[in-house]
Amino acid sequence: MRSVIVLTVAVLSAVAALGLVQEATWQATLWAGGVLVLVGVGLVGLARRQLGDAFAIAPRAKGLVTGGLYARIPHPMYVFLDVALLGLVIMLREGWLLVVWGGIVLVQAWQARRETKVLQRAFGPAYLEYRRRTWW
Repeated sequence: MRSVIVLTVAVLSAVAALGLVQEATWQATLWAGGVLVLVGVGLVGLARRQLGDAFAIAPRAKGLVTGGLYARIPHPMYVFLDVALLGLVIMLREGWLLVVWGGIVLVQAWQARRETKVLQRAFGPAYLEYRRRTWW
């Protein structure tokens, strides 16, 4: 069910972005995309800071972070990077880049699943309880 929700949000975001790229003025796409980039990058930075020493490039269970942005969003760095990249696509006004963006979203979803398995194996019931409290 969570995967369906994430997929639905991604598709709706891409459709809305395509509508902006095709129909909105250059100034409107610059502003809308710019806001998404600034918010996305800012929240990626905040999520990275909140992750602290638990951060790793390859999936590793260095710690279970459940506060801040992680209290409701299991993988906020991926989510907000996707938001920032979508903003960039809107600013560039190139609809075909939505295909690239969609590919990046799929790769990050796959990576998030890998991380989920590692964390579930390492933290067991504590991780399952944490995931029960998150939005998706």
